[in-house]
Amino acid sequence: MAEAFDTTLLPIGSVYRTQVGREATEPMREDIRLLGTILGDTVREQNGEEVFDLIERARVESFRVRRSEIDRAELAGLFGGIDVHQAIPVIRAFTHFALLANVAEDIHRERRRAVHVAAGEPPQDSSLAATYRKLDSAALDAAAVADALTGALVSPVITAHPTETRRRTVFDTQHRITELMRLRLHGQTRTADDRDIEVELRRHILTLWQTALVRLSRLKISDEIETGLRYYPAAFFEVIPQVNAQVRSELQSRWPDAGLLEVPILRPGSWIGGDRDGNPNVTPEIVRLATGRAAYTALGHYFTEITALEEELSLSVRLVRVSPELTALADACTEPARADEPYRRALRVIHGRLTATAAEILDEQPEQVLDLGLTAYRTPAELLADLDTVDASLRGHGSAVLADDRLGRLREAVRVFGFHLCGLDMRQNSETHEQVVAELLAWAGVHPDYASLPEAERVELLAAEVATRRPLIGEGAQLSELARKELGIVAAAARAVKVLGPEAVPNYIISMCQSVSDLLEAAVLLKEAGLLDVSTGYCPVGIVPLFETIDDLQRGSTILEDALDLPVYREIVTARDQQQEVMLGYSDSNKDGGYLAANWALYRAELDLVESARKTGIRLRLFHGRGGTVGRGGGPSYDAILAQPPGAVKGSLRITEQGEVIAAKYAEPRIAHRNLETLLAATLESTLLDVEGLGDEAGPAYAVLDDLAARAQRAYAELVHDTPGFVDYFKASTPVSEIGALNIGSRPTSRKPTTSIADLRAIPWVLAWSQSRVMLPGWYGTGTAFEEWIAEGDGRLEVLQDLYQRWPFFATVLSNMAQVLAKSDMGLAARYSELVDDEDLRARVFDKIVAEHERTIRMHRLITGQDDLLADNPALARSVFNRFPYLEPLNHLQVELLRRYRSGDTDELVQRGILLTMSGLATALRNSG
Repeated sequence: MAEAFDTTLLPIGSVYRTQVGREATEPMREDIRLLGTILGDTVREQNGEEVFDLIERARVESFRVRRSEIDRAELAGLFGGIDVHQAIPVIRAFTHFALLANVAEDIHRERRRAVHVAAGEPPQDSSLAATYRKLDSAALDAAAVADALTGALVSPVITAHPTETRRRTVFDTQHRITELMRLRLHGQTRTADDRDIEVELRRHILTLWQTALVRLSRLKISDEIETGLRYYPAAFFEVIPQVNAQVRSELQSRWPDAGLLEVPILRPGSWIGGDRDGNPNVTPEIVRLATGRAAYTALGHYFTEITALEEELSLSVRLVRVSPELTALADACTEPARADEPYRRALRVIHGRLTATAAEILDEQPEQVLDLGLTAYRTPAELLADLDTVDASLRGHGSAVLADDRLGRLREAVRVFGFHLCGLDMRQNSETHEQVVAELLAWAGVHPDYASLPEAERVELLAAEVATRRPLIGEGAQLSELARKELGIVAAAARAVKVLGPEAVPNYIISMCQSVSDLLEAAVLLKEAGLLDVSTGYCPVGIVPLFETIDDLQRGSTILEDALDLPVYREIVTARDQQQEVMLGYSDSNKDGGYLAANWALYRAELDLVESARKTGIRLRLFHGRGGTVGRGGGPSYDAILAQPPGAVKGSLRITEQGEVIAAKYAEPRIAHRNLETLLAATLESTLLDVEGLGDEAGPAYAVLDDLAARAQRAYAELVHDTPGFVDYFKASTPVSEIGALNIGSRPTSRKPTTSIADLRAIPWVLAWSQSRVMLPGWYGTGTAFEEWIAEGDGRLEVLQDLYQRWPFFATVLSNMAQVLAKSDMGLAARYSELVDDEDLRARVFDKIVAEHERTIRMHRLITGQDDLLADNPALARSVFNRFPYLEPLNHLQVELLRRYRSGDTDELVQRGILLTMSGLATALRNSG
């Protein structure tokens, strides 16, 4: 299947214009040739020559389309009327090729980094080594650094917003292929156990081919929980403690008296099992399962490491001295066989106490428990203290090299993972809070119709309730199913906090937060569960407003300031060390107002929130609800963080990680290390350095973007919100209706059972446009805004060109937009538009899309001066060039099968084929949802 990589490389834009570029990428093409050949051989052996010949013909014809040798209609004709039994292996073949191409690209990135290092080049931007150089050059004051990094936190939050379609078996097999290709990267032909690498590759690719790609039943939340947890043994347990220790060491060596990072800066989070916004499947039992399985995973890791340490630390008192504290710890273990091995006995004690802890806090006991009848650890700090005793004794008696190995990693792991592993955020929509609180107030006799009250009266009533210790309800209260469920969920969170510690459930997020009363309603629910007591300053769970629409983003700072003007809410924030987190919604703001308007509304909201924090004296932490695709805030993390306004990061950053992007970033240690390092590097630079670059000219630049954003929003609204029949066009020309049948997640595609764009979740909105290769959420409206603005005055183009050169925000907006435009394909989009039966509607909408697409590319070229959309992203340029012809058959087959399915073809294979094409395209595009 990979012979096409031998063809003469023809330019797409200006990709690979030089022989140097070709030589640099030849090893990657060689890897793809190898993997493609093995896949082709596997298909031929398993499915016969006829199927292989069809796949090969589709491949050849796809490349002829790219070279403009044939019309797309000819390729589409290849699949017209195809037997679905033949279509399925074709879809699977091109899907597997996309997956294998991902492996080759990841390996190539490692190869190129190694080349840069070997050449003695300076460390690359987005690496911590480059960041340290920048910090050294800045001559920063220790006191200022200490203040900026107070409460520092970088938290990737794994969410169950799935466009990730891979099953665990596929995930594991891909990982093994990656390891084998990494061995080849280092010139090896055999594995450590003397197996031939190419034979092993053939074995694993055969396993892939014989494994079903999509599930027959819908994914359950319990499945999503396990999927999220798999990244810990796969990468996080190894990488996160290592990175935390390294960053702390580097910063403390530069500012030794500043007390930096006493708490680990890198601490992961999760939404899986706690995010019930629009997901009726989240229940109290699910919250207990999510927090319990996380704790099980953490303690299971500790048991494994402690058991290994017992084997390793065989030091005898006949040969070494130990500290009195170590002796005292070891004396709780009286096993005669270890009488002269104090470290082993000390670790047996730790093992025994941790066993007692597991018995108390876990619903399921891990392997390797050791019941010695000892008392349980009450907190992770107690466990860490015993490990510190072992560490101090080793270091104090000439064995620091032993302390720095497994024991050092375990101590770091306990510091970051505790007994809880990761913080589980709770999230619910403000409308649900309103319903439940209204019911509680009515039951308690406080007010019969809370929902009818104006905002001011709501705030007054709620503030009084939050201030009192009296609960609204007691046992036996007759409540609706919704109210009982919501209270049960918050009670389950309270149990997790009590059993696992306050880090287990750090935040309560309010979706569609539009008022102060929305904040106070959440406070009432927390109080009912015992998670909030203003009178004693007890508030382990932070209340986090999520501003999502453009209007809410514009009013966010006002809502926050009004809340802080209330004494009771100020007391809540004070109880949390003056820390207030605010979440910003990238997805719904984009769906609401389009790409440029949403990006600018987010930037403006951050500026306003930073100013509000300064005025009110709070410490602001921003939580960025980014998706994988640019239409949902995606794009390179390093550039995105540096593009934040001044003061918006300040040592703290939380960011959602979603869909297939999670596996792309964190599936194995080396890649995870690189991506986590990127988050930290950008956070440190944004916190400690001036990266905006506008200085005193910020005001005029902001005014330009105010104007551009308003124009872009009008152009976007004219199509999406004001064009008659647009929703019908969207539903017919994309597979959005079929996405709900794809068994990749537990969440419905809409918050409510309506056909409104506003109620549709952003994930299917973006995913559907990605599948049809329009990518509309990542660019529409921007071209019109630029064209109109430039035309209204001399010198305006030069203004935008200057901003592009000097302002990271503007450059990042254009760069991310260019990535989306490069992945879009109006020729393929036209094929999807043919699914719209109404010819007038088809022409009316699609013609607008095509015209705006051309306009946006033209404007990008004018402002950036670059003919090539991917001039600043050579890695994506390689990907686009190498793999996109292999997407052609998937798109054509998806259109063919959608047409049959909608015409009433009930063959189960037709629907399965549609789902497989979705999986393949999501895998190939990598950030599609």
